[in-house]
Amino acid sequence: MVRHIVAWSFKDGFTDEEKQAHALKIKTELEVLPSIIVGIVELNVQIDLLPTSNRSAVLNSLFESEEALKAYQIHPEHKKVSAFVGTVMTDRVCLDYEE
Repeated sequence: MVRHIVAWSFKDGFTDEEKQAHALKIKTELEVLPSIIVGIVELNVQIDLLPTSNRSAVLNSLFESEEALKAYQIHPEHKKVSAFVGTVMTDRVCLDYEE
């Protein structure tokens, strides 16, 4: 199994309402992917982080294998969500490791 964790910060210039709407869109669109892409064991997005956090949202996911993670990364539905994320988020941090 491969754990894939990604965290982002919002780009400057968004109101709190816009941030909430963007975060909810990211959460909703990413969390549907396990029903579309084979090899995702679990996937959740946290958008209500504590004030002590230094990022705005975090994706925590588990894949059957490194090959499944690679397939997810190039899947058209993931690419679509990823393109939107790139328009509203910055400072991407990614951690991948075997469990």
